Amino acid sequence: MSLRATARVVAAADGTLPVLESDGPFALRRTRSTDTYTRVTVVGAMSAPLGGDDLTLEARARDGARLAVDAAAATVALPGRTPAPAHYRVRLDVGADAVLRWLPEPLVSARGSDLRAHTTVELADSARLVLREEQILGRHGEEPGTLVTRLTVHRSGRPLFDQELAYGPGAPGGWDGPAVLAGRRAVGQLLVVDPEFADKPVAAGPLAETAVVTPLAGPAALVSALAEDALSLRRVLDAALDRLAPV
Repeated sequence: MSLRATARVVAAADGTLPVLESDGPFALRRTRSTDTYTRVTVVGAMSAPLGGDDLTLEARARDGARLAVDAAAATVALPGRTPAPAHYRVRLDVGADAVLRWLPEPLVSARGSDLRAHTTVELADSARLVLREEQILGRHGEEPGTLVTRLTVHRSGRPLFDQELAYGPGAPGGWDGPAVLAGRRAVGQLLVVDPEFADKPVAAGPLAETAVVTPLAGPAALVSALAEDALSLRRVLDAALDRLAPV
């Protein structure tokens, strides 16, 4: 039987969490923070997503709030009893003068799985966002499942960024070719939206052999990276995070 679940977190400017609702595989826990952010950690309560599951994770930083969300472990997409794809939706809302640091662990696409993951973000004009996404295509020694990911960001109601990526046997041909992944199995991106970039835009250029930073209108910057494995990918994105969005 497929699973439907929605978990929610809302952070206020005074550091409280008016809403902290766990559901299904999402166990939300307030965890200790060493900085000025209210920190929430997503703990996996069961194996998910499986084929046919429909999961939603929502986070809202109200005006003036500083919210950091991370995870205790990677999310592993697995095949289920039904051939239907699983859906994993993340919905983020960041209010005026608020900051959201969305830094989950990687999403692993296991062989035989079929997952559609869509992250949507709504930003106020003065909001700041740090968002990291990492996809690991297959566990050690195995081919990946089918994975389609989309990231859609609006700022002040206007489109800022909209990108869809597809990998695995259900993706269009060429996804693993020399012009795309070139055989690599770890892919990630770091999106930073900061009003200060309007006056001091980030310069475009390489960050590593297979990583590049691209300034976006908005103001924002996108880091796109490839790597041989999850550890190498995280090192590249951590270096980019320290450069573009230090705590």
